[in-house]
Parts: sequence; structure tokens; C-alpha cells
Amino acid sequence: MKRKISTTKLIIIALFLGIIFGALGNSFFPQPFSEGIILWILKPMGEVFLRGIKMVVIPLVLFSLIIGTASIKDIKKLGRIGSKTLIFYLSTTALAITLALAMGNIFKPGMGVEKIAGGSVETKSAPFVMDLLVNMIPTNPIESLVKGDMLQIITFAVIFGIALTLIGEKGDSIINLFTDINHVLLKIIGVIMKIAPLGVFALISQVVLTQGLDILVTLLKYFLVVAFTLVIHTVINYGIILKTLGRVNPVIFFKKFWPVMLVGFSTSSSNAALPVTMETCTKKMGASEKISSFTIPLGATINMDGTAIMQGVAVMFIAQVYGIPITINQQLMVILTATLASIGTAGVPGAGIVMLSMVLQQVGLPVEGIALILSVDRILDMMRTATNITGDAVCTMIVSNTEKELNYDLYNNTDIINEIEYSESIIKKYSHFIYYVIL
Repeated sequence: MKRKISTTKLIIIALFLGIIFGALGNSFFPQPFSEGIILWILKPMGEVFLRGIKMVVIPLVLFSLIIGTASIKDIKKLGRIGSKTLIFYLSTTALAITLALAMGNIFKPGMGVEKIAGGSVETKSAPFVMDLLVNMIPTNPIESLVKGDMLQIITFAVIFGIALTLIGEKGDSIINLFTDINHVLLKIIGVIMKIAPLGVFALISQVVLTQGLDILVTLLKYFLVVAFTLVIHTVINYGIILKTLGRVNPVIFFKKFWPVMLVGFSTSSSNAALPVTMETCTKKMGASEKISSFTIPLGATINMDGTAIMQGVAVMFIAQVYGIPITINQQLMVILTATLASIGTAGVPGAGIVMLSMVLQQVGLPVEGIALILSVDRILDMMRTATNITGDAVCTMIVSNTEKELNYDLYNNTDIINEIEYSESIIKKYSHFIYYVIL
């Protein structure tokens, strides 16, 4: 006998159990025992889940984007969709970092904080705009696929899709083949998502078990300002945008998208959450597959609203700790640099720190200041990833609506919210596993 159970409930339960288990382990387990649990149980379990999703990300981006581009048929329409998508992503990123700078000026998270010893960080110079444009074109598409260079893969896929459109009926057989491959990849994702609660439990447990919750006390003000700004942007800004530009109920959006946000939170990777984001937007919220195949892979590469918020607050935090005043002109430069730096940044854990080093150098702040926030960045990275992928989905809804390709009946159908069938045996195995790990 089968029973229906909400994916959201399973993931939320796993999330809280992971936090509780990690906190208790950090407080009471001896270090060798904790390291053993991480090495032999949590790390392999989390890695299996992550690698399973990442396994299909590159081919899914390639085939879905080719299909999406070729299916549009009309080159003018493709240009219109591309323009809307780019304008949305760059505008919301600039809005996000402007909000973050405002919050940093209002709450002053760095006031009264002593310089804290921290780790090292890889630094980079701010990217030159023309270099970004030139490097978008791959010299070897196969090499781009192997390296996972998302911006080059996206460029090649769009060009390939346009070429398929231009050759007309001769390209139909290739489009049909790629469509079948895309369906297979989505089915693989469906199978992998059955172990999502276990993966979420393992990933969050590692973070809390390793770092504990004490570090939050030291940097509590900075942490809370970033978290608060992320919530404001995700719930209020995106909610208003959905209502005004998307002509949809934001409450329904968040009810249906909540499990995907949890996947993004636990994996800290926009790329890892990409397949789940695409499936949710099309199967549960009625977005056009042609449009979602274009907007979501592109968003995973260039849409970094959550990361921009962290950078804005971090810039003000570091400046305040070091006692360096930041002028309005410098803050405008932060907005410009962070927005441009978001283009082509890898949608993987920790990429925001590399972007932050670019921004700090651009406005003359000490890059060493990044060491102050490294201790809590892993947790904030999880939160900002949830914001990043939410922005990708919101853009998909907006563009689908403006192109009159949004299925409102499916969007407003709340009977399908986050429900997946699981057999009783799977539920029992999952419950027993968590029980034995905790005890």
C-alpha cells in the first residue's frame, strides 16, 4: 500500500534533525568520534546526493537550452525573451546590492566588532567587461562541457539552437532526439530526489557538527543583517514583482517553490538545484518549457541576488570594522562591480567569496577583511543560494507571463503542492536510519 507524503515535510524534518544532531554532536561528541561520523557517514551520504544531481546538470543545461532555443522558432521572439531575461537579472541584482548597502548603513553591523582571526581566501581582480564578452565564446565546446564552464556552454547551446531553427524541417529529427534525452535526464532527477531528505540531513549536519552554533554569537549582528536582507528581498521584493509583473499570487508561488529553496539551502549550489527548479517551474507552476529551458540555466550562471546582498553587507561590515569611511561614489562602484562580477560566476559553494574579493579591491578595502566573515559564510552561503534560485524561478514566471505562455490553471492548482508518493517501506527505512544515527 502506498501513501502520499509531502516532500516539503520530509526535507524540513531532515533539516531540523540535522541541525539538532549537529548541535548536540558539536557540544557532546569527542572530536575523534565526530570526525569519524563525518568521514564514514555524513560526508559520503551528502556527496552521493550532490554528485547524483550534478551528474545531470551539464547535459541537462545543454539539451534543455538547445531545445528551448530551437522550439521558439521565431528569432525575433528569442531576442525578445533573451533581452527580458538579461534586464530582469541585472536589474534585480543591482536592486539587491543597493538594499544590502542601505541595510549596512542603517544597522552598522561592523560597529563594535573586533578584528577576528580567520582563514585565507583566494583573490581575483575585477573582471574586464570586454573579456567577459569574448570569453563567452568557446574555442572548444567539448572542453567547455568537460570543465563545466556554464557561460560557454550556454552560449554554444543558444547558437546551436538558433542554427537548428534556421535549417527548418531538417533539424526536427535532432530536436526530437534531444527532447527524448531531456526527458530521460528529468526522470533521473526524479529518482535522485527520492533520497533528498537523507542528503539534506547529511549536508546540514556536517556544517553544524563542524562549526557549531557558537560562532554566530561573535558575528551575530552581521549574520542577522544579511539574513534579514535576504528575507526582505526574497519575500517582499520578489513577491511584489510576481504580483505586479507576473500577475500571479505570490503565496502560491512560495508554497510550491519552498521544497526547491530547501534543496538550494542544503546544497549551497545553484547548479545543483537547477534540475529541480526547472521541473517545479514547468510541472507545478505552469511556466513554458521553452522559456524555462532558457531562463533558468542562464540564471544559475548570472543571477546572484543573494550573493550580491552578502557582498553589500560585507563591504559595509569590513569598512566599519577597519574604520574606513565609504563614500556614496564608492557605494555606487560596489553596485556596478558586484552586478558585473555576477556574470559568469560559478553557481557553486563559496563562489561569492571570490566575487567579494573583486569588489573589495575595486573600492580600496583590505581583502584580508574577508577572513572576518569566513567562519559564518558557509551558513550564509546556504541562505543566499535559496534567494538566488528563487530569483531564477521568478524571472521564469515573469517572462512566461509577458509572452502569454503561463498556464494559470496549473499555477493556481494547489492540489499538487509538493506531493510525491513514497512507499511505506521507504518511509520506515528513512525513519529508522535517522533514529539510529541520532542514538
